[in-house]
Amino acid sequence: MSSVRENIHIVRETIAEAALKVGRRPSDVRLMGVTKTVDDERIMEAIAAGIDIVGENYIQEGKRKIEKMGSKTVEWHMIGHLQTNKAKYAVRLFDMIHSVDSMRLAQELDKRSRNADVKTDILIEVNVSGEETKSGIPGKQALDLIRDIATLDNLSIRGLMTMPPWFDNPDDARPYFVALREVRDRIIDENIPSILMKELSMGMSGDYAVAVEEGATIVRVGTAIFGARP
Repeated sequence: MSSVRENIHIVRETIAEAALKVGRRPSDVRLMGVTKTVDDERIMEAIAAGIDIVGENYIQEGKRKIEKMGSKTVEWHMIGHLQTNKAKYAVRLFDMIHSVDSMRLAQELDKRSRNADVKTDILIEVNVSGEETKSGIPGKQALDLIRDIATLDNLSIRGLMTMPPWFDNPDDARPYFVALREVRDRIIDENIPSILMKELSMGMSGDYAVAVEEGATIVRVGTAIFGARP
């Protein structure tokens, strides 16, 4: 097996073990390959090995890769911070946008989606750590933002995303994953029309097993698949 293929096999086994440990089905967790700065050959290797979600951080890099590799065989997700002036590209390129954290951005995405005659799936990015260096809306404000976005016809909220602080010990990230799940549960309890809290996008190469134990449905894995970035 190639290193990428072998790495994917190891990650999927780890996901399965973590899911079964807490009584979840491994099939409830989807593996995203995060491809920031990864060369095209290794990305295609990952797709051939079964990766069916590719996560990109930048519009320009994502556009080039999508145009080269096609948008039919895999889902392309935007996971990086998105500026409003790039919304018109994002709604045409990506199957899901994970990083919506303001009404201003949501309104621009809605407008651009309407112009493109699409309905865009989005996740609300929640800053559960309170770190000023991280994007995302504070957990206490997420419900109000979701109520407002729910009025926009061309966006479909599918769940939440977060990025906790980095720790040497993955278990130290657990409280942040629990916090996101609790925000999700509070939103579900509100029964907001047209809101589907299906996805929890959380967990990366260093802590994805813990994220799975706490309810992740999408884990965003780069280094553990492709190796350290140059």
